[in-house]
Amino acid sequence: MSTAIAIHLAAAAIALMLGGWILRAPKGTPMHRWLGRIWVALMATTALTSLWIPSFLKIGWIHVFTLIVAINVPQAVLAIRRGDVAAHRRAMIGSFIGLAGAALGALIPGRIVGNAVLRILGLN
Repeated sequence: MSTAIAIHLAAAAIALMLGGWILRAPKGTPMHRWLGRIWVALMATTALTSLWIPSFLKIGWIHVFTLIVAINVPQAVLAIRRGDVAAHRRAMIGSFIGLAGAALGALIPGRIVGNAVLRILGLN
């Protein structure tokens, strides 16, 4: 497994779990803000490393989710800094849905990431 795929898988898996927890936890607390910053960093890492799978800037349909993250996450950060909680919520939920959609698409057997996960689980 390449370094890019390993970093991508780790960041995406943690972001998926953490994002689900953040969406269910109380909002506006110091913990929410701290974990939100970590989630944003994980999402940026996931999006950036996706550009190296399978090789740098060889873009496929699944990279639509990279574009969604590249647009929604900065919009969410800017929205909350402006005090626009509703726009922040929409952008973050959209980013999380994009992450979940990309995870489902990437896990299809025969795709690079799907095959890597199957190898990690000892099923391939």
